Amino acid sequence: MQPDGTTDWATFNGFRRYSGNCLACHGPDGAGSSFGPALMESLKVLTYEQFYEVVVNGKTDVNTATTLKMPALGTDRNVMCYIDDIYAYLKARSDRAIGPGRPAKHDPKPPEAAEAEAACMAD
Repeated sequence: MQPDGTTDWATFNGFRRYSGNCLACHGPDGAGSSFGPALMESLKVLTYEQFYEVVVNGKTDVNTATTLKMPALGTDRNVMCYIDDIYAYLKARSDRAIGPGRPAKHDPKPPEAAEAEAACMAD
């Protein structure tokens, strides 16, 4: 985040993509819910590779009290085309580099991001 509160495009886009695809289970701002863990806490210990593995392949946690299941999202373009941005957002939340809620200001979308998005979303 810049001194004036402006976030980079990737982090802002990660917020948008997280809100559209992950919030229902993992709660607002990555804070967790009864369905999914607090990702802002998980990213304090998970590496990018571990995060990516869980998103792509899913995960099931079973104990005596609950069964939690993260679906495999490796074929969901609405997630996988933006996985790096989602990670950037959650890591920024985990590191407390950004606060809760929609970032007030952000850098414009760079041409490289638009090109990567178009290529990933193409059939």
